[in-house]
Amino acid sequence: MGAAVIKRRPRISNPLQVPVIGTDAHLPPVDFAQLQPQALRQRFAQPPQWQVELPGDGGLFEGRLPAAASVLVPLVMRDDGLHVLLTRRTDHLNDHAGQISFPGGKRDPGDVDDHDTALREAEEEVGLRRDQVEILGSLPTYTTVTHFVVTPVVALVHPPLVLAPDSFEVAEAFEVPLQFLMSPAHHQRHRFDYDGGHHQFYSMSWQGAQRNYFIWGATAAMLRNFYRFLAA
Repeated sequence: MGAAVIKRRPRISNPLQVPVIGTDAHLPPVDFAQLQPQALRQRFAQPPQWQVELPGDGGLFEGRLPAAASVLVPLVMRDDGLHVLLTRRTDHLNDHAGQISFPGGKRDPGDVDDHDTALREAEEEVGLRRDQVEILGSLPTYTTVTHFVVTPVVALVHPPLVLAPDSFEVAEAFEVPLQFLMSPAHHQRHRFDYDGGHHQFYSMSWQGAQRNYFIWGATAAMLRNFYRFLAA
């Protein structure tokens, strides 16, 4: 009797065409008072007992060794509350072209730790100065389908900001209110069916001044884990 053939999940080339099967409007949003800088400092200083919801993409590509990476989750301090600084990747890149991402990337040999990787990448990608960043702490790692083990490093960012995005990697940098992203009514659940199985993922859609930003994949998953951490 022959061995069973395991079919790998194909790449999702157009997530906008993957059906939405629901939202999580039944879950409470994080209270605005808990999204203030001092409340977040206290939450990371004394974290609650909680369970990470999404540890990774699943369906890892074969032949990829795990590689450490970090992203910065930059929370910009604005008069109307905290805003998450995100980037839209340029369309010509080989990986994740046009997708919404946190600043970040693979750890370099010279990086001291996960925090150092996140700070270096943010400075290289968008010109965010280290002296404007106040690190609060880290969330559990998230493993991507390409086997990057990503540490999300959450930080407050003190304005004024004068960003200088790397035009090769970053098409634009923009901000989304943290309160919007920490409201599960804005968390859409998608189901991707393929020959041999199915895969579910989250997305959040933010209507900016110039375009609609579709946040999905690892970025949406890490934001969802951040919600679980704050709502615990």
